[in-house]
Amino acid sequence: MTTNNVKLSLKEKIGYAVGDTASNLYFQIVMSFIPIFYTDVFGLPAASLSVMFLVTRLWDAINDPIMGTIADRTNTRWGKYRPYLLWVGLPFTIVSVLTFFTPDFQDTGKLIYAYVTYTVMMMFYTAINVPYSALMGVMTSSNVERTKLSSFRFVAAFAGQFIVQSTILFLVKYFGKGNDAVGWPWAVACLGGLAFALFSIVFFTTKERVSPPKEQKANFKQDLKDLFSNRSWVMIGLATIFQLIFIVLRSGSVAYYVKYYIQAQDFNFFGNITHLSIEVLTTVFFTSGSIAGVLGAILTNRLASKVDKRVVYGGFLALSAILSAIYYVLPPNSLVLIYSLNFILSFFFGIVSVLQWAMYTDAADYGEWKFGRRATGLIMAASLFALKLGLTLGGAMIGWVLAASHFVPNEVQSPEAQKGILSLISFLPAIFGLIGGALMFFYPMTNKKMIEIETDLNKRRQGN
Repeated sequence: MTTNNVKLSLKEKIGYAVGDTASNLYFQIVMSFIPIFYTDVFGLPAASLSVMFLVTRLWDAINDPIMGTIADRTNTRWGKYRPYLLWVGLPFTIVSVLTFFTPDFQDTGKLIYAYVTYTVMMMFYTAINVPYSALMGVMTSSNVERTKLSSFRFVAAFAGQFIVQSTILFLVKYFGKGNDAVGWPWAVACLGGLAFALFSIVFFTTKERVSPPKEQKANFKQDLKDLFSNRSWVMIGLATIFQLIFIVLRSGSVAYYVKYYIQAQDFNFFGNITHLSIEVLTTVFFTSGSIAGVLGAILTNRLASKVDKRVVYGGFLALSAILSAIYYVLPPNSLVLIYSLNFILSFFFGIVSVLQWAMYTDAADYGEWKFGRRATGLIMAASLFALKLGLTLGGAMIGWVLAASHFVPNEVQSPEAQKGILSLISFLPAIFGLIGGALMFFYPMTNKKMIEIETDLNKRRQGN
């Protein structure tokens, strides 16, 4: 095997990065808008929503590692991981549109439809995102280059987040003309078509360079044993679960927070009284956070080059959690403070999001260095499972809290329901964010250690 400690071109970095724009066109819809779609448009009770999120994830316990091992064992003239970006993109778009379609069924039929379409959509998410995430680990063996690539990736990811958060409610309104059940599938179709085009760009602009050791033979049992013996992966995987619960609780509750707590209101803008609708307030909340996240992503490489990734990740996740807790005491008319805190919190979290995936590729290197075997696809599949487990638990908690606080869709909420919504955006996510940050005290990899591992692996590869 040759040394692949190469510097990536700007074209290839951007080409890879836009894949995360595509992924986030879906991920942000699922994380931020699918709960309120299911309760307020589709008509699922909040308690049923919680159960569905939990049950549909059981399949992912099998589906994610299966996809990782399939990708690791795929051999084509285009590589192991790139082909899936082209093969899966179009069916992913189609099933996503069907997920946001509201059929004229009875309650039981609608519930079955939701289970089936949501499960299949998340299977396609796995089938395209496991290979996409693994691709970053085989484009170059340079730890520094991968951190830079991760920064590009997450600037692009926040671009996808910005696109969804700034357009989707207006697209639903435009296509639905007052009927959200009509507007949602058309809105998702527009964003899904864009995602397919972006995934295709990744395929045509990237190249796989790092291969497993030549003597490595396929052995799923051994790969799985190595995975759970990889302390680096175990710690960042656990932190990811709590990180995702944190952000899902916050993002998934924003639409409820604005619609039922802040509500449409007049705002004195430099002496001019401006009426702010729910759509505008929700969009500005999300998009200002996305802009802040991009700024954080841009600065991540500079921070991570001077301070260990574990310190930066853990510290900024904890700071995000502390700021989140403050929301419980903010009155609904304190718009300047509400939106300013969200901007700062999102800046911190942008740094966390970038480092998360860079640390996973570091874990793949550590596994090869420690055990003499490389299973990038399995590591990324297991990492994606950790992400989706956090997504699932966070989404289920939203349903549980809404049901427990007697939330009623599209009605004026009781004080009890408003407190439930407040808890979802404030101290509940803060608890999980603090736990995720604390776990980084046990993460074993330092920047110095990664340089040693990278140097040793390059020597081994030159010897092959």
